[in-house]
Amino acid sequence: MSDSPETPVRCTDAEWRERLSPAVYQVLRQHGTERAGSSPLNREKRPGTFRCAGCGQPLFDASAKFDSGTGWPSFTEPLSGAVGTTTDDSHFMVRTEVHCQKCGGHLGHVFPDGPAPTGDRYCMNGVALEFEPGTK
Repeated sequence: MSDSPETPVRCTDAEWRERLSPAVYQVLRQHGTERAGSSPLNREKRPGTFRCAGCGQPLFDASAKFDSGTGWPSFTEPLSGAVGTTTDDSHFMVRTEVHCQKCGGHLGHVFPDGPAPTGDRYCMNGVALEFEPGTK
């Protein structure tokens, strides 16, 4: 994935490879997907903030997290201005891809089958996220 001019954090491919582990690079920069159920963030239930593993941008408040049963961390909504979306027509289907608004990294997809209040399910790759514990 090449960075778009709209993203404030811009690195060359070589810089991303140096900054990120191979697994994080494969998801954030190559639009990969981690294996379902592999992320320890699936079980994270503390208050706090989920951030982009590439640039640290705050993306989701822990209060928006829910157990979707899909094997990936899922949220009802992102923090305001934290993510962008694009149409993803790979894998013989059309989906809405979610990316970090700050660095353009691929996070996952959003689907219209989530719970109230939004009805959205932001299905994120746990390897694309870092968790920062907070207090209520």
